[in-house]
Amino acid sequence: MPYFRITLLRSAIGLPSKTTGVLKALGLRKRMTTVYHPVSPDVAGQIMRIKELVDVKEVENAMTKEEIRDARRPERGYWVESRRGEVLRGG
Repeated sequence: MPYFRITLLRSAIGLPSKTTGVLKALGLRKRMTTVYHPVSPDVAGQIMRIKELVDVKEVENAMTKEEIRDARRPERGYWVESRRGEVLRGG
């Protein structure tokens, strides 16, 4: 089942109450938050009302909050770069 991945990029400060109401209905409260909604005409209509504020992609599977957090977490350890551009993996 396809989903819309919607990320709020711009703030809604100073915008009309209808626009902020659409954001609240979609579950977007803070900048850079991401929500997933099933593809439907209703959600597509809401997205069109706020298209200047959000980034939308169509994905096959919705990610949970834990999966999003794990995807953003950097790898453990550290990287050592030499002068010639070689990268050595450390601890």
